[in-house]
Amino acid sequence: QVQLVESGGGLVQAGGSLRLSCAASGRTFSHYTMGWFRQAPGKEREFVAGISWSGSSTRYADSVKGRFTISRDNAENTVYLQMNSLKPEDTAVYYCAAGLLTTTQAMIHMHVYDYWGQGTQVTVSS
Repeated sequence: QVQLVESGGGLVQAGGSLRLSCAASGRTFSHYTMGWFRQAPGKEREFVAGISWSGSSTRYADSVKGRFTISRDNAENTVYLQMNSLKPEDTAVYYCAAGLLTTTQAMIHMHVYDYWGQGTQVTVSS
């Protein structure tokens, strides 16, 4: 069992930065691929970024490439999402998720993740 708690969301002006954190409980955190997803009002939840259990492989949605960076600290059971050059269209609730994935290609699919956090709100004003 893995429990996930996101933090770091808030209100920021366009062009600003935020760093989201996702703290995981459980001694097997390092076994899990971690993903960040987001859901804007009236829209479906979408993939943002993913990182393999070792941190050696990452994947990003085209909309955030070059602006967002996902990283993890297995010793601290935490995954991060550094978000730079934020845009109003980045406004959403951001969720972290954990899953036992075997391929980088699978990271974008919600159904492969077994555990989800409650989400943290990110609001980018224009």
